[in-house]
Amino acid sequence: MFTAPCCDFRHTSNATHKTANPGQDVTLSCQAPDVIKAFAVVKWIRTDLGTQHVLLYRENLVKDGQHPSFQNRVNLKDGLLKDGDVSLVLQNVTNEDNGTYECTVAQKDPFQWYHAICTIQLKVVPPGESVSGPELPAASWFLMVEKHLRSDVCVS
Repeated sequence: MFTAPCCDFRHTSNATHKTANPGQDVTLSCQAPDVIKAFAVVKWIRTDLGTQHVLLYRENLVKDGQHPSFQNRVNLKDGLLKDGDVSLVLQNVTNEDNGTYECTVAQKDPFQWYHAICTIQLKVVPPGESVSGPELPAASWFLMVEKHLRSDVCVS
């Protein structure tokens, strides 16, 4: 028998804005909250891509379901996920990479899932146009804690 989850929502800041020129490699910085100690899932999406992901990590990178334009162009900055760094490295940026990126991080305890979402708006500007300027803090976080009576619920 499944009981509906009880959720606690906290929102901490606005989206980060990042600019890049075509051909550059860009890092979308994302730091997981301290509450997450061991990662079950790291998932990066671009909000306009529907169900396909930019990057999915479950013990290894998962290629199934990845949007074709990101294949062989994305990695986690720290493949070992040390110190909660779940930053995305996007290689050889193109104009088509413009958009809003979200990172979801999940840790599974026996009776809890923690989901944290950071949001970064990437704008690709013409070559020669400045990409410098003040960077906002590393990503905005939306933390949702779900408590379940069952521990076999999957992250979708």
